[in-house]
Amino acid sequence: MELLGYFLNALTPLNLGLALAGVVLGTIIGALPGLSATMAVAVLVPFTFAMEPASGLIALGAIYTGAIYGGAFAAILVNTPGTPSSIATTFDGYPMAQRGDGGLAVTLATLASVCGGLIGALALLFLAPPLARVALAFGPPEYFWLAVFGLTLIAALSVGNTLKGLIGACIGLLLSMVGVAVVGGDVRLTGNLPSFLGGIDVVSALIGLYCVPVILDLVATRAAHLKVPDSDKGYRLREAGGIAWASRFNVVRSSVIGTVVGILPGAGGSIAGLVSYTEARRSSPRSANFGKGEPDGVIATEAANNATVGGGFIPTLVLGIPGTPPDAIILGALLVQGIQIGPQLFTGEADIVYTFIFGLLIATVLMLPAGLLIGRYAYRSIISFPKSLLVPTIAFLTVVGSFAIHSSVHDVQVMFGLGVLGWVLNRYGFQASPIVLGLVLGQIAEQGFVQTYLIGNASGNLTGMYFGRPISIGIIAAALLSLCYPFYAEWRAKRKNTRPLTEIAIGAEGHPAETVVAPVRALPAARVPDTGALVAAVMFIAVGALALMDTGGMSAMGSVFPRAISILLIALSLLMGVLALTGRGVRATPPEPAATARRRTVLGAIFGLWVLAIPLLGFAASGLIAFLTMMVVAEHDRQPMAVWVRRTVIAVGVVGAFWLLMSRLLMLRMPAGLLF
Repeated sequence: MELLGYFLNALTPLNLGLALAGVVLGTIIGALPGLSATMAVAVLVPFTFAMEPASGLIALGAIYTGAIYGGAFAAILVNTPGTPSSIATTFDGYPMAQRGDGGLAVTLATLASVCGGLIGALALLFLAPPLARVALAFGPPEYFWLAVFGLTLIAALSVGNTLKGLIGACIGLLLSMVGVAVVGGDVRLTGNLPSFLGGIDVVSALIGLYCVPVILDLVATRAAHLKVPDSDKGYRLREAGGIAWASRFNVVRSSVIGTVVGILPGAGGSIAGLVSYTEARRSSPRSANFGKGEPDGVIATEAANNATVGGGFIPTLVLGIPGTPPDAIILGALLVQGIQIGPQLFTGEADIVYTFIFGLLIATVLMLPAGLLIGRYAYRSIISFPKSLLVPTIAFLTVVGSFAIHSSVHDVQVMFGLGVLGWVLNRYGFQASPIVLGLVLGQIAEQGFVQTYLIGNASGNLTGMYFGRPISIGIIAAALLSLCYPFYAEWRAKRKNTRPLTEIAIGAEGHPAETVVAPVRALPAARVPDTGALVAAVMFIAVGALALMDTGGMSAMGSVFPRAISILLIALSLLMGVLALTGRGVRATPPEPAATARRRTVLGAIFGLWVLAIPLLGFAASGLIAFLTMMVVAEHDRQPMAVWVRRTVIAVGVVGAFWLLMSRLLMLRMPAGLLF
C-alpha cells in the first residue's frame, strides 16, 4: 500500500508536468550533437533547489532519460550519434533512413527505448540493493577487461575488416592518453602544446569523427540526403509494433544487458549498446543483414542504452557511486538537499526515493507519445530540408556542440581536425566507431590496467591479478568469443556455399541433360598490392613509433599502458602492410571523380577557415559568414533571388537563435573577436 501512495505522489499535476517537460527538453537536447545529457542536467540543477526534493529529482531524471533517447534521432537521420550511447544505432538506423524507412526506424527506437527504460526503472524499484552488490564485486582488473571487451566488440563489428577495426581502436586509445596521465600524472603525447594538456574531449572527437565526414559527403552529390518515401506512412506504429513484438526476446535481453552494464560505474550506454548489438547479431537468423538496415540492430541498441538510466541510478542511490556524469550531478543535487545516500535511503527517505522512481517510470512512458511526435516532425523536416540549408545547419551545430562543452575554440579546432582525419581514414576502409570507442574507453582501460599492474607487482602475483579472478575470466572468454566469432561465421558461410556445380551436357539422343560434376575451382586472380592500405600501414607504424619514443621520459606507471598500445599498433600495422603488399587485404572504396571531390574540397576549406576565424571575427560573425558561404557551395542548381533571400533570413535566424541560447541561457563566454 505504501508503494501505491508513492505512485500517487508522482502523479500530481506538478510532477507530471515536470516529467513531460523534462522528456521533451531532454529529447531535443540529445538530438543535437554536443548538447549532452550532462549539460542539460547541470543547467537544470539550480532550478530544482526551489522545488521539493522528489519533484526536482523527477525533473532531472526525465531530462536525463530523454537525452539518452534523443541521441537516436541524429544517429538515424544524420548518421551522427547525438550521444556516445547511440554509436551502435548508426549501424542500422542510418541505412534504414537511406532506403526510405527513417520513420519506421525512429518509431522502433522509441518503442525499444520505452521498453528498455521501463525494465531499467523496474530493476531500480525492486532490485536496487542486491544489484548494487554486483558493482562492488568489480575491481581494477574487471574494469580493464570490461573496456577490452567493449573494444573487441566494436572491432569485430567493423564491416569486412576486423584488422582495421583493431588498428582504429588502438588509435582511439592513443588519443585518450593525450594530456596528463590518469595514474602517475605524466604529461604525454601533447607535442609540447599547452592546449593539449587537458586531453582530447570525447564529445568533440565524437562530433568530428561522425559529423564532418557526413557534411563533406553531403555536399559532394546532387542526390537527396535521405530517400523520400513514395507516400507519407505516418508513424508506422502498427508495423513497428509488429516488428518489436516479433523481436520481444531481443528487447528483453538487451534491456537486461543494459541494466546490468548500467550498474557498473563508468561503463555507460556505449558499452551496453555494443554488447547488446553484437549479441543480437550473433543470435539472429538474419545476422548478414546487420549493418545494412536490420531493425533488430536498432531495437537492441536503444533498449540497452535506455535501460542503463535506471541501472545507473542503482549504485548512485545505494552506494553513492555515480556511474555517469549525469548521475554524479544528480548525486550532488541530493547532497545539497541534505539527503544522505546509502542503503538507508530506501527506508529513511523512502517517500523521496520511491516517488522519484515512480516519476522516472512515468517519464519513460511519456517518452512514447512525445518521442513519436518529435520524431515524426524531425523526419519530415530532414527529408524536406533543401541540402543548401541542411549542410550549413549541421556544420553550425557541430561547432556549437563542440564549443559549448568547455567554451573553448580549441575543442572546435580539434573537432574539425579529427573530422578531416576520420574522412581520410574512411577512404582507406577505417570506420570511425572503433576510434571513438577507443577514446571513450581509454581512461577506463588504462586506470584498470595500471592499478592491476601495481597491485600485482606489490603482491607478487601479476599474472593472477590479470587472469586469475573469476569475473575477469568470464569477461576474457566473452571478449575472445566476440573477437573470433566473425572469423568463424565467415568460414562457415564460405563452407556452405561450396556446392557441386551443374553443367548442361548433351545426352545420348541429342537432348540436353543436367549432370552433376565436381566443383570447379576458378583460377586465382592475380594479386595486386593495395597501395592505399600500404601507405596507411606506414603512417600508423610511424605514429606507433613516435608514441613509443614519447614513453622514454615517463615514469613506470605513466608509460606501461601507452607502451603496450604503441607496440600493439605497430604489430597490427605491420600485419596489414604485409597483407597489402601481397594483395590479400580488403580493399577500400575507389576514389571518386574529380568533379565530386572539388566541391567537397571547397567546403572543407571554408569549414577550416571558419574554425580558424572564430577568435578573430567572433562566434556570431564568423558563423553567419560561413553559413552563407556553405549555403552557396551546397546548392547544385540555379535558384531565383527570392529563394536566396528567404534562405538568408533562415541563416540569420539559426545563427542568432543559437547565439542567444548559448550566451543568455547557458551563460557561456562567447568569443567577440579581435575586430569587435
